[in-house]
Order: sequence, then structure tokens, then C-alpha cells
Amino acid sequence: MGRIFPGSHSATKKEGPKYQYGKGCLSDGVLGSWLAVMCGLEDVVDASKITSHLRSVHKYNLKEKLTDHSNPQRPTFALGSDGGLLLCTWPKGGRLALPFVYSNEVWTGIEYQAASHLMRMGEVQKGVDIVKACRARYDGSVRNPFNEYECGHWYARALSSYGLLQGLTGVQYDAVTKTLFIDSRIGDFVSFIATATGFGNVVYKNKQAVVNVAYGRIKVDKITVKGG
Repeated sequence: MGRIFPGSHSATKKEGPKYQYGKGCLSDGVLGSWLAVMCGLEDVVDASKITSHLRSVHKYNLKEKLTDHSNPQRPTFALGSDGGLLLCTWPKGGRLALPFVYSNEVWTGIEYQAASHLMRMGEVQKGVDIVKACRARYDGSVRNPFNEYECGHWYARALSSYGLLQGLTGVQYDAVTKTLFIDSRIGDFVSFIATATGFGNVVYKNKQAVVNVAYGRIKVDKITVKGG
């Protein structure tokens, strides 16, 4: 038999099903758009609306300190003087009586997703703000910098951090057409690249790119440069 919370029946009758977010500001609210961008697909949602949402996530969900924040679930991810990106907030009211589970938590996997998406949409500094808050928690003094635990140790969601490379550089490789795409948000750069057949780095300077292969092979027949 499920647990009964005081007042939960009357709340759900008024608000609808429990464990939703209603009018909340959801940090991964445009996750599908982020995934499409990272896979080299065209956005199907108005870019201005996506950017507006991401700016709201940065404005309302990123906290410099969590001293006054109550998290009854797994507070060890971020608490006290830690900063972090909350999964959801209700800045304009309307918080539900039983919002979705973990809504009060901070997950690095969502932080990197939101940060890299902000970068890709041109909001580089806002993305960096989120990354700084995240990495400050995992600086080695309290938490292991190589183990961003969530549901368990070395949890896979933190691998969304790889998206930061694409967020900043726009580097993507099409193995079918052997095309390297670059759409930099930071001007010149040197960035890691990995494909199914090899890895190395991309050196981008003055809108010219060179691929240096450290292991294996990466065949590039065409380089397409956009933006910076």
C-alpha cells in the first residue's frame, strides 16, 4: 500500500496528478532540443523560445548558496554554502503540494546539460556560471572531483559534460560524409575530438581548422565553418 501524506488527497484533487511541476521552471525543460543540437539535428522549436527558457533557468534555478534551501531528499549533492542549479523552482508561485520527486535536488548531469545548451545558444558566460558552481562543489576538499555521484557513484548522467565541448566550439564530425563542422562561440580554440576510428584535437585559428590525430585515424574530406 502506498504512503499517505497529510492533505495529499485534497491537494491532488485540486492540482491534478502528484509528482508534476505545474508552473515551475524546469532546468531540463528543453532537454529534447539539447539532445537534437548535440546530435547535429535541426531545432524544431523556435530558437528565441529555447533561449528564453534557458535564461530563466539560469536566473531562477542557479543558486550561489543553498544555505536557506530545504532539500528533504538527498542533500549531500549540494547543501549549505554550496552553489548549484536546482532541478526546479517556482519563482512566480504555484508550487505544488507534492511536486515531482527530487525537484529540490542538484544534479551535475542536468547542470552540464543546461550549461552546454546555453553556450550553444550564445549565452557562454551564463553557461560558465553554472559550470563554476558545479566544479566548486567537486574541488576535492569535500567531494571527489572524479566521482560526481547522483543515484550512485560515477553516475552516467554527468557524462553530459562532454556537451560542453560542442557548446563552446560547435565541433561535430559526420563519419558518413567525412565532414568536420565548426561553429565556435569562443573564437579560436584547441579542442579534443573523438570518433569511432581515432582521437586527437582540432586546432581552430583565423577561421581555419586542422585536425591532429593522436591515435587511430580520422578522415576529413571537408570542413564547414559557421559563425565565430
